[in-house]
Amino acid sequence: MGQNKEPPQFVLCVRNEGCDDLELRKVYQMLPDATAAKEGYLRLIDESGEDYLYPADYFQPVVLPAAVAEQLAVPA
Repeated sequence: MGQNKEPPQFVLCVRNEGCDDLELRKVYQMLPDATAAKEGYLRLIDESGEDYLYPADYFQPVVLPAAVAEQLAVPA
């Protein structure tokens, strides 16, 4: 039986003013969060494995090959 699991999504940090924990030019895994998106934020997983909200305009989407995205994804 197949699952309708969404592939992991990633974004590239292009700004980090006021967010010392964000690294410029680093790729972060994004988690779906419609409520945060409506408010202009993205939910991202940081190095600790925890997820936090950051301004959406600090990031650009990155499209990775499926095999690479699966390898980079933090296990659910």
